[in-house]
Amino acid sequence: MSKELPFIVLCIEEYKNRKNLNGKAVIELFKKYSVIEYITSFYESLHTTGINYIINDIDEYIKNAN
Repeated sequence: MSKELPFIVLCIEEYKNRKNLNGKAVIELFKKYSVIEYITSFYESLHTTGINYIINDIDEYIKNAN
């Protein structure tokens, strides 16, 4: 298992809970905007931040991907 996988799962679960979405909706959103690839690419810096920062960063990434 890669070191990023548990962190990706954490991000998905936290995003789901904070946005009141179900898992399928989050996965579809993350696939549409390549969020998992983004998280993986920036794992080294993201995993050292707090969950509020991570959720806000994902939101900004999705917003700028449009």
